[in-house]
Amino acid sequence: MNEYFSPIDFLVLKPVILLTLFGIGVMLTDLFLDQQHKYMNAVTALVGLAFAAVQLWLIQSEMAAQGVAQIEAFRGAVVLDRFAIYFSWIFLISSAIAILIAIRYLEIEQEHHGEHYAIMLFAAVGMMVLVMGMDLVTLFIALELMVLSVYILTGFLRRDRRSNEAALKYLLLGAFSSGILAYGMSLLYGMSGSTNLNVIADSLAARPAGDPLVLIAITAIAAGLFFKVGAVPFHQWLPDAYEGAPTSVTAFMSVGPKAASFAFLLRMFLVPLGSAREEWLPLLVGVSIATMTLGNLAAISQSNVKRLLAYSAISHAGYLLLGLVSGNETGMKGIAIYFLVYTFMNMGAFAVIVALRRRDLIGDEIDDMAGLMYKCPTAAVLMLIFLLSLAGIPPTAGFLGKYFIFLSLIETGHITLAVIAVLYVAVALYYYFRIVAVMFMREPVDQEKLSFSPGIRIALGVTAAMTILIGLYPEPFIQFAGSTVLSILR
Repeated sequence: MNEYFSPIDFLVLKPVILLTLFGIGVMLTDLFLDQQHKYMNAVTALVGLAFAAVQLWLIQSEMAAQGVAQIEAFRGAVVLDRFAIYFSWIFLISSAIAILIAIRYLEIEQEHHGEHYAIMLFAAVGMMVLVMGMDLVTLFIALELMVLSVYILTGFLRRDRRSNEAALKYLLLGAFSSGILAYGMSLLYGMSGSTNLNVIADSLAARPAGDPLVLIAITAIAAGLFFKVGAVPFHQWLPDAYEGAPTSVTAFMSVGPKAASFAFLLRMFLVPLGSAREEWLPLLVGVSIATMTLGNLAAISQSNVKRLLAYSAISHAGYLLLGLVSGNETGMKGIAIYFLVYTFMNMGAFAVIVALRRRDLIGDEIDDMAGLMYKCPTAAVLMLIFLLSLAGIPPTAGFLGKYFIFLSLIETGHITLAVIAVLYVAVALYYYFRIVAVMFMREPVDQEKLSFSPGIRIALGVTAAMTILIGLYPEPFIQFAGSTVLSILR
């Protein structure tokens, strides 16, 4: 056995193994719980995330104490570096918040099944392995574990036609994009004779500039990954999936899987395709502009909050791609800090939507928020904070991510791109403040007071506190993001 596996292999994957065991445990214990005690499934899943977080922290501390930048496992197929650790924290945090939101939501929908939490843990497993992967096979398997879990979660409301339709669309288009991505990966393997990203990078660097086979591989890989992050023109699935999925799942998929897919995109473009930057840069510039344009302009006309936030998510993907366009340390730092703050502000906004949900009211239409300031001032103020942060208004945390990305564009001479991005921030302000106007300036439709479940209270408290804290005291988080940059820009 030692010929193939070493203790270091299992050390690296300890957090992942713990999540897998707890996911299986949730499914088994669910068989013995009655409806009144189904919340224990969520508690078990949260305990599993806590154990994984402790183990990740121990590994991170040990690496820092020994001055180790990365740990290779499974003969280089998996690498635990600062980049993987940083994004793993985002996955654990977003999974925990999504579970807290889901407890109340699934009770209302009368779909409180243990497999919901188990599948969330399995999705987290896929995400964590995805950011550790340095091998094409490992990366593809981890990606499929993640997306298959999200497909199931999207269609979890079996009696809801919108949920079923969203899951089917997502599955069909997702399978198609995975096929294109696999084709691009196969070309990389054919050109290099290896599935290791570093070996592929060395092989491509030795090929002449403008090699047609390299261009085809870049196009196929870019198309597959642009679908996963919701970039134009591969964004069509995203509004329907966000609107039709259970709101707790929408909150989860808008952060965790998106961050994992973007981390995968960064690995691919900066490691094996790094030498072909001149070939893929024009493509990335065009896609980022188109993504910001469509996302922001389409959001203006939306009447459904979840759909509006879906187009908002598309526009945010455009901003994030700009960080890769600049390609310098500031841009990578901007992407890292952007995803951290996006986790809290976006999931906080969805937590407010879930708080509005009742059996007789879906709560995800903008009109459903009419007069929220008079019905529940706390929810209205929290939603205002999250929307201001999504728009990038200081001193909220959302300003920080946009600041570093815009600064990176200026540093690298992409002044026109920076101006376009700033103009679209103004457009975003308009559609975010449509919601604010309805909450603060309209009369409430009914006088029924909102009651927050313990899970919603914790989720809102954590997301609001972190959105404000990161904005007011950003230095520790900037340093943490900076260490991630040093890991990926080698």
